[in-house]
Amino acid sequence: MSNNIIVYSSNFCNYCVQAKKLLEKLNLSYNEINIQNFPEKRDEMLLKSNGKRTVPQIFVNDHYVGGFDELNKLVQKGELDSLLLNE
Repeated sequence: MSNNIIVYSSNFCNYCVQAKKLLEKLNLSYNEINIQNFPEKRDEMLLKSNGKRTVPQIFVNDHYVGGFDELNKLVQKGELDSLLLNE
């Protein structure tokens, strides 16, 4: 069973780039949903993130993480592993 990581992003978003680089550095695959390219996904993101409009919005196995800063804090504290499925 593989991890389901979703990154809602937009064009020219530095924090989105940083979040994706961090996940790649950790060898974690993710699904990116660009809400500028797929505007119909914006409502989905707002619903799942309780109305948060900024990007990135990151979800790990249906757990709402937040943005890049929150993802980075989880990694720094070693707490991201608890959200990941052991494969």
